[in-house]
Amino acid sequence: MPQPADLLITHAQVYTVDPAQPRAEAVAIQGRYIVFAGSAADADAWRGPHTRVIDGQGCTLLPGFIDSHFHLLLGSIELAGIQLGQVTSLDSLTAAVNRFAAEQPDAPWLVGHGLKYDIAPGRQPLTRHHLDAISPNRPLLLFSYDVHTAWANTAALRRANILSSGEAEGPNSEIVRAADGQASGELRERGAYDLILDLIPPPTHTQKRAMLQRGLAEAAQVGVTSVHNMDGDLEQLALYAALEDVDELTLRVYCPYSVTPETPPEALADAVAMRQACQSEMVRSGCVKFFMDGVIETYTGLLLDDYTGQPGNKGGALFSAEHFNDMAIRADRLGLQIFVHATGDGAVRRTLDGFEAAQQANGRRDSRHRIEHIELIHPDDLPRFAELGVIASMQPAHVPLQTPDDPDVWPARVGLERWGRSFAWQTLREAEAKLAFGSDWPVAPQNPLLGLHAAINRRPWRTGLPEQRQTLADAIAGYTRDAAYAEFQEQHKGQIKAGMLADLVLLSADIFATPAEEIDQVRLALTLCDGRIVYEGR
Repeated sequence: MPQPADLLITHAQVYTVDPAQPRAEAVAIQGRYIVFAGSAADADAWRGPHTRVIDGQGCTLLPGFIDSHFHLLLGSIELAGIQLGQVTSLDSLTAAVNRFAAEQPDAPWLVGHGLKYDIAPGRQPLTRHHLDAISPNRPLLLFSYDVHTAWANTAALRRANILSSGEAEGPNSEIVRAADGQASGELRERGAYDLILDLIPPPTHTQKRAMLQRGLAEAAQVGVTSVHNMDGDLEQLALYAALEDVDELTLRVYCPYSVTPETPPEALADAVAMRQACQSEMVRSGCVKFFMDGVIETYTGLLLDDYTGQPGNKGGALFSAEHFNDMAIRADRLGLQIFVHATGDGAVRRTLDGFEAAQQANGRRDSRHRIEHIELIHPDDLPRFAELGVIASMQPAHVPLQTPDDPDVWPARVGLERWGRSFAWQTLREAEAKLAFGSDWPVAPQNPLLGLHAAINRRPWRTGLPEQRQTLADAIAGYTRDAAYAEFQEQHKGQIKAGMLADLVLLSADIFATPAEEIDQVRLALTLCDGRIVYEGR
């Protein structure tokens, strides 16, 4: 007889994501590990007087969701600001800002997050004059949902001394100016909006800890048990490690060292120090994060050809090819995994070229370097993912939901002729690329079920375009087994089988029996991380 399990989940529709045994009915857990996955009858051998038994009621049990592109601290901090994700017009923006301002009468700054690009009448650009009508005296700074653009009112621009003069600091950034030479209020990329953001006192260490608790609670409620963080440094890593030390970390964090164009090569030693400092099952490092370009919505994504209606404008990049190649070679030589934000096809190609340069300089190894987003790709670059062993880290919820009669900002920027190679999940999969999925929270909601919904319900924007929608099995693998592979953890998590870490999610329904268009209505009943129940919804 085996030693009794601490927890037994039985009578569930267990989808293990293990090709050798894809289905089971019950799972037994001892401590931090899965010790059994099999039939409900065989699971009885694991019952003991102190075993907690959970009836799965025929609902789906999956490996815990691994979000391959996440901003844990940034998203948690944003939860304390004005929430603008549901704003669709100037009227609703006014209501949201005024409501927050009334609740925070003593806050010297008003800061909001999650704003869409096209809320002004007639899809005109949002300006400081729109914001002045909402908050004429109190400085107001609003961030787009993708955090690549901010809008400021006149009071905020004056505080930063950039209303009438001044330039953005750093590449691929712009303080947009009106015809009269004064700042319009639109600030593109960090080199522009940091001029204002740097004036706002950051949260204290204690405040960050409290904010993280809120972000972690939200993640547990939607079944996220691991995240690949997409920004980081030694200080941020220490925050996660401190939460782990007091058993308050309810998901696993893989945290990079952020590399900017100003980062000197010798600073890569900090990334090595982060790897050496944290290699626990809950907090790990050993990777670096670059931004190659901006986003297509603001013309800061780097394209191979001109933007539609913008002759001569191919966007821009933060790193020249020579600079990135040099840094990629150095990081690869140190054994670091490289993440690179690249939205445009020009940025994707430049990144692949850098990974190829690293391979030529240092020799081939199991590096699993990654490109994040890949919103547009040239057909010539498709086979290079498999050839170079590069992972495509993509976010299903990023795909614009639009029709030809009501074009979204993103499709309008690239034009009809490039729609067929936009967000090319299935095209990349058929080119034998390994895909990992994530949310990019707080750019998109944390909930992986919304990502699954987007992945399996996507339809071509126009007849004749390639079909990019995913099967449910492939989409789940992108959030579990393949996401674990993307962080070198495929031997420890991402599947349900004996010996794996006990990260599990029990859904409120049998997801495989749920109509595809209703996947976004499925909820979480239970979330386990490291063998502990971190959320219980029923």
